[in-house]
Amino acid sequence: MRSPIDETPISPRRDAAAVYVHEGFLGQRLRVLPRPAVRAAQSQPIVRRLLVTDVGYFPRAAQHGRVRAAGAPETIIMVCTDGVGWVEWEDGEPVRVERGSAVVLPQEVRHRYRADDDDPWTIWWAHVTGSDVDDFVDTILGEGRGPIVELHDVYAVVESLDEALSALEKDETLPMLLTAAGAAWRMLAAITSSALRGTAATSDRIRQVQDYLRTNLDTAFSVPELAAMAGLSPSHFSALFRGSVGTSVKDYLKRLRSARARELLITTSSPISEVALAVGYDDALYFSRQFRSINGVSPSEFRRQAASERVTRI
Repeated sequence: MRSPIDETPISPRRDAAAVYVHEGFLGQRLRVLPRPAVRAAQSQPIVRRLLVTDVGYFPRAAQHGRVRAAGAPETIIMVCTDGVGWVEWEDGEPVRVERGSAVVLPQEVRHRYRADDDDPWTIWWAHVTGSDVDDFVDTILGEGRGPIVELHDVYAVVESLDEALSALEKDETLPMLLTAAGAAWRMLAAITSSALRGTAATSDRIRQVQDYLRTNLDTAFSVPELAAMAGLSPSHFSALFRGSVGTSVKDYLKRLRSARARELLITTSSPISEVALAVGYDDALYFSRQFRSINGVSPSEFRRQAASERVTRI
């Protein structure tokens, strides 16, 4: 059974006599799967890819803290909804964790964390394991990103954690494990999306450009023009756009135009040249080459295939 008290100081910069509480906070919620149940679940389809082994909610968790010299056997996710905490990862310096942030600590990675003395954090947290978790963590921490993620929709992440906790509060049967796994998958997807999009302020600028592109596909753009729209230099804008969206501005716009062209080819009888103009291409031949590079067929062949599929589905 896990001890609720760890007397190891969270940082050599703190009082060596400090005592940290693991659980027992007023109003807390907590579920921990027994180790035999974890081992049994890890042999089951689906949940072996993503399993919630521990999940909880600690409000105003004064003196909360943990020191794991060898890390944990699972990946730990913590979401701060109020107050302040501190996290050290591997041999790094303590990092401040504020409301609206998630902490992602991979399995078997040395770490320390604690609630702030003056303004202790309120956290939702989970331990998760499985191959899907590994893929999420690799993406979240990719390109030098650290374990702290500024969330773009903290309420959606908390809702997923609440769903996982509620499922395990009912029982530990496979249906509830599956429900918790589904909620955890959405939680990890939301955190990963936030990590890729960057800080909220930067993401808002990029999202505004994305929205503008989507509603002005028939307009010619240059990267410097879009960068000016975002209030950034062209090089900085291009780097932030790729980091947030996962592709270059040119490729993103090309795919937006292709998606709109497919819609027009299916829903209208407009000539190919008019479809090309509607999505920003003055040259129908160039449009056809761009369309084929994404869809594998010419616009006219795509239209024929779509018409044939409608007939067979009916």
